[in-house]
Amino acid sequence: MTRAYVGLGGNLGPREETLRRAVECLRASDSVDVLAVSELRETEPVGVVDQPPFLNGAVELETSLSPRELLDLLLEIERSLGRVRGERWGPRLVDLDLLVYGAEIVDEPGLHVPHPRLHDRRFALEPLADLDPELEIPGHGRVFALLAELD
Repeated sequence: MTRAYVGLGGNLGPREETLRRAVECLRASDSVDVLAVSELRETEPVGVVDQPPFLNGAVELETSLSPRELLDLLLEIERSLGRVRGERWGPRLVDLDLLVYGAEIVDEPGLHVPHPRLHDRRFALEPLADLDPELEIPGHGRVFALLAELD
């Protein structure tokens, strides 16, 4: 089993309900054991700023799935909850990002772990700090130190 962290986000529809449903979908998977869920927090959009605020959080889990299999599960959960991919960084009903997968660094087409911009995104780091401020982001450092650099 590998410890992994998944980012949760969304800014359309019933945000909290949708994110809670996403966590329940993860719990329902035989290959995933949800260990903890961070506090959900409202954040301003990044990139395309002319859109509603986001609700963001993170999930700590253990899984027997490979990084690619876990990503496929996350994408399937997004689809099952009504996500339709549109504008990059645009509004979305739900967004599930594979942020960290153990100590692995993965760089494959369509799969980059740790998440490429994780180390400089407060909206992703703060929920991780709720779960484990000592968490090492492979190639970047510990969550608490990365947050301190953003201040």
